[in-house]
Amino acid sequence: MSPRRAAVLRDGGGERSLREHLIATAERMISERGTIGLTVRGIAREAGVADGVLYNHFADKEELLAHALRARVRAVERGLPALPEPGSDTIEANLRAYVTHGMALHRTILPAMAGLLAQPETLTRFADLVGSGETWRGRLIGYLRAERDLGRLAPDAQVDAAARMIVGVCHEAVLSLLFGGGLVPEAMPVEPAEVDALVAAVLAGIGR
Repeated sequence: MSPRRAAVLRDGGGERSLREHLIATAERMISERGTIGLTVRGIAREAGVADGVLYNHFADKEELLAHALRARVRAVERGLPALPEPGSDTIEANLRAYVTHGMALHRTILPAMAGLLAQPETLTRFADLVGSGETWRGRLIGYLRAERDLGRLAPDAQVDAAARMIVGVCHEAVLSLLFGGGLVPEAMPVEPAEVDALVAAVLAGIGR
């Protein structure tokens, strides 16, 4: 997009529109290239604005990247099936849906975040921005607690520990490939046997 077009965005839609343009540009760059080597200058050039324009809309690079990461997560989640509600279907089927969703989400998001391991401030800003209840992990914990309250799980079920187990497996499935120097193919389907094994282990601990 040319600088002239960026000026039209700013003049026609106000500061908010240009801010959203910058977030969308950074989100697209993360989607295509990940976060390794992502710079303010690179984002500005891709957006068609001068370098300093970013600082008119964001306190620093970390704030922009945190918003771009949130936009990236939301874009990925829109392409995944909706998560089941408490009380619907069976616990086993619902947990399969949550695990499959989580593995697919992490397979896409974690490699993109790999370049931020040395930039913890950006990840902290991102965590503060999304809030615990907005994340897949937060929804998983909320789902398990609701099912326990409905009596569909054991009354003393340690649902927070169960959620940590599920999240840990989803992380490990991707991080083991990343740290081993392998590629993480986003299009590779989640293995049903892997999902079934995890669900069975979780239900053995918290099921009725």
